[in-house]
Amino acid sequence: MPENKKLKILIVSAEVAPFAKTGGLADVAGSLPQALFAKGHDVRVAMPRYRKVAGQHEYVADFSILMDSRKETCIIRKSNISFTEKGNDNKIPVYLIDNYQYFDREHLYCYFDEAERFAFFDKAVLEMLPIIDFKPDVIHCNDWQSGGICLLLKEKYKQNPFYSNISTVYTVHNLQYQGNYSEDTLKHLGLDKSYFTPEKAEFYGTVSFTKAGLNYADIINSVSETYAKEIQTEEYGERFEGLLKQRSKDLYGIVNGISYEEFNPAADPRIYKNYDADSVNDKKENKYRLQKEMGLPRSDLPVMGLISRLVGQKGLDLMCEAFDQIMKYDLQFVLLGTGDEYFENLFKDIRKKYPKKVGVFLGFNADLAQKIYAGCDMFLMPSRFEPCGLGQLISLRYGTIPIVRATGGLADTIKDFNPKTGEGNGFSFKEYSPKELLKTINRAVEYYRKEPEGWKELVKRAMQEDYSWEHSAGEYIKLYYRAMEKNTGRKEL
Repeated sequence: MPENKKLKILIVSAEVAPFAKTGGLADVAGSLPQALFAKGHDVRVAMPRYRKVAGQHEYVADFSILMDSRKETCIIRKSNISFTEKGNDNKIPVYLIDNYQYFDREHLYCYFDEAERFAFFDKAVLEMLPIIDFKPDVIHCNDWQSGGICLLLKEKYKQNPFYSNISTVYTVHNLQYQGNYSEDTLKHLGLDKSYFTPEKAEFYGTVSFTKAGLNYADIINSVSETYAKEIQTEEYGERFEGLLKQRSKDLYGIVNGISYEEFNPAADPRIYKNYDADSVNDKKENKYRLQKEMGLPRSDLPVMGLISRLVGQKGLDLMCEAFDQIMKYDLQFVLLGTGDEYFENLFKDIRKKYPKKVGVFLGFNADLAQKIYAGCDMFLMPSRFEPCGLGQLISLRYGTIPIVRATGGLADTIKDFNPKTGEGNGFSFKEYSPKELLKTINRAVEYYRKEPEGWKELVKRAMQEDYSWEHSAGEYIKLYYRAMEKNTGRKEL
């Protein structure tokens, strides 16, 4: 199949940076389109217009969407993702799906009518396409909020010639978030009870948006090769492992990238002092000033950072169980995060117990995050599972050596350092236990202490790794062609 054709791609996501963000999904949905555009494709983005999506946006159109027995107005507004690539200023159209009742709310998620909100969103995206005169070759759906599009396109819209050759890719960013709701959800989607079967949208007595995506998408992918394998097992499959095994020939894994323009220690205005692989000594100035900002004494001890949602998935139970032992090592620890009240209170107590060794900031602070990436020596991600992870990729970019559990994208991107051969870009462990976490932290701290020149070389090598979107975008383009071939049965498109 020719892979030099200019594709028309619509990326659909419930959140997109810089407009609205709660996690890594927004980063992917905001940066992947830029890399696809740079490769010459016509790429556009669709998302809800939440209250927090600031600014005045261009009015495009309005139309009615039938929701159960009533009509709801959908207003399409337009904004752009602006970026510079090879000296050129570019703009990617972002279509904002607006409805006062569904989206003019304080938060993005967690409302009583979540199923109805995103059923409206999925229908509105499809109804919008002929109105804006854009017929994509591929609709790239992300996570459960857009899973209904895959089902609707195959079951309700395929008969309309406009939609007949539109293919779908469905990306699983985190299978724990599934969008499972009552049978009434079918009415919101405009479907009858015949769709309440395991072969269609039923999932253990619920209607599942994720099931709709996994069943009906032409191609499925997850955000790392290892996670694509893991979700076919009972341990990680979240009860979808049977379906994913069944569709294993259509299931791929592609590691996310990061924006090397946004995350660039040589030019990042948010860090204390800029540096690159040829000036890694300047990284130490970032360390000293981070220590001051976090209320820690200035020291040449290694500083280990953690930036995370404070939830069980992230391996915080291991951290807390092992923390008193960790504090026996010659190191300092800084944390930035927010989440479960249990973990927030635990880290408050830890901060009080070790005021000269621990700095804690509870909340979200984008500038401080960059200072931690730049100012730490090590970056900790002991996750129980991690579909891809962006923290380890950003930390590599800033020469902050990752300490990770080898699961999902962490296993795909971080290779355990071997001091004898010099191979590897971080420190990793497989067994999910405090003992293995402690051993791995100790290995990193001892190498830092005993081999300062070797550590400097490791830092340089980490900074020279390439996890930009360049490669991953190319892999997505291959997926789009596979989806088109599967959908149409034609190899020449």
